[in-house]
Amino acid sequence: MLDRALTLDELLCFALYSANNAMGRLYRPLLAQHGLTYPQYLVLVALWQRDGQKVSDLGADLNLESNTLTPLLKRMETAELLQRRRNPKDERSVVVTLTDKGRALESEAAEISRCILAASGDEVADLIELRDRVQELADRLQRAK
Repeated sequence: MLDRALTLDELLCFALYSANNAMGRLYRPLLAQHGLTYPQYLVLVALWQRDGQKVSDLGADLNLESNTLTPLLKRMETAELLQRRRNPKDERSVVVTLTDKGRALESEAAEISRCILAASGDEVADLIELRDRVQELADRLQRAK
């Protein structure tokens, strides 16, 4: 058990926060070339993986609340990256689908990933292991709330 407060460089949360900020600084100019923000990119990645999702499912996948996700989706719809339509099977829900423009950006995503990988200086296998460990931690912390 710890008998003192941890210093900044001992805090896991600060290391994760710093890594997140550094990752954001790398992504920002790469995404800006395509007129995207990082949250918009995440929405696209989720839809490339599974197009035609309900807004509620998309929010769950991205860990975003409706009040954050809805304005984001509206901006992306205005940019003609996706469409939001009432679910014909359940008028209470909205389904999000990619447009041709949104689908076309998927081919650019591989180059973005290559740039991030190169900047990390790590091997793919090491990054996959790190991602998996961080995801396991996130899952445990979610369950602990």
